[in-house]
Amino acid sequence: MRIGELARVTGCTPRALRHYEEQGLIAATRAANGYREYDDVAVTRVRNIRHLLGAGLTLDDVQVFLPCLDGDVAAAPPSAAGLRVGRERLAVLDARIAARIAVRDRLAAALRDAAATLAGEDTTSPAL
Repeated sequence: MRIGELARVTGCTPRALRHYEEQGLIAATRAANGYREYDDVAVTRVRNIRHLLGAGLTLDDVQVFLPCLDGDVAAAPPSAAGLRVGRERLAVLDARIAARIAVRDRLAAALRDAAATLAGEDTTSPAL
């Protein structure tokens, strides 16, 4: 199948498919006219890549799962490398969430202080 059909079947863009190919996650052969042609296994592989990306992994993380991308990646037995990557990605996400919560808390405090200033109360924090 050509790239447009693979994109349609998997809900992916042709640009993303070309990027996956550049990253070595999927492979295509070239027709005589230069068009990319994918086999039926590419559908499963792209769906698995999208599943892993949807779980918060990056394309670099997905590389670890190459051996099982052609099957049911969600049902595959866990591997030590896969668990390590998942834990590392979770730690990154937790750190990002904590940082965003800290920013939110600072904004909420500044808004409380600004509202108190408007109400005539004394505050030591800078107002917005």
